[in-house]
Amino acid sequence: MEGMVTDLQLAKENQSEFEEFQKNNAHAYPGIDLTVTVLTTGFWPSYKSLDLNLPVEMVKCVEVFKEFYQTKTKHRKLTWQYSLGTCNVVGKFQKKPIELVVTTYQASLLLLFNSSDKLTYSEILSQLNLSDDDVVRLLHSLSCAKYKILAKEPNTKTISQKDSFMFNAEFTDKMRRIKVPLPPVDEKKKVIEDVDKDRRYAIDASIVRIMKSRKVLPYQQLLTECVDQLNKMFKPDFKIIKKRIEDLITRDYLERDKDNPNTFKYLA
Repeated sequence: MEGMVTDLQLAKENQSEFEEFQKNNAHAYPGIDLTVTVLTTGFWPSYKSLDLNLPVEMVKCVEVFKEFYQTKTKHRKLTWQYSLGTCNVVGKFQKKPIELVVTTYQASLLLLFNSSDKLTYSEILSQLNLSDDDVVRLLHSLSCAKYKILAKEPNTKTISQKDSFMFNAEFTDKMRRIKVPLPPVDEKKKVIEDVDKDRRYAIDASIVRIMKSRKVLPYQQLLTECVDQLNKMFKPDFKIIKKRIEDLITRDYLERDKDNPNTFKYLA
């Protein structure tokens, strides 16, 4: 924690010195206002690093900052984490300019349209040097979500490798500054699926444990005892418990009482 706090304090000093460096070196201003936060590996979580092909405008920014940083130290290597970056890009739409707050990846994609009126999915994939999954997320956020900064052919709600994209000059919004979010990453979805899977196992184990000791139980009592056991780990959903009971019946762990369908018997 101490290292993280120190990093943030030094980052402010670095930024002030970087701005001074640009003022004193006429060639150093890259044409874009740039803020860089330099963090020490080991003090912070590790992040997935992608080999993004930066647009020319951003490449100059990186080169200028590297030149500045080498005047301070030659013993530290800079590794750029573009996934943590944000950019403010002005979209020059027909009705009015709108400032778009986007990620570095989204900005890199949008800047491709400064030199091209129309780009295919394959061309965007090639120019950005990202994976299919990453490009699909970026294109979806800019052409299929709430803010349609890009127009898409065909005009569908999903991204296909056969799609083509154009800058949507007719786009407008009542706000002059909007944040364009990215859809949730697949990793998050996978984590949720893994958690659900683990919980199913926990519910199965709890039901079997209860029935093994009780042998026969009415549904409501089984449900109550199961919830009491699982509450220590998570708050179980009654509907899921009911599904797990049905699944255990099909797998011959339990059976319904022939005379009372709401009572279950444990099968040894």
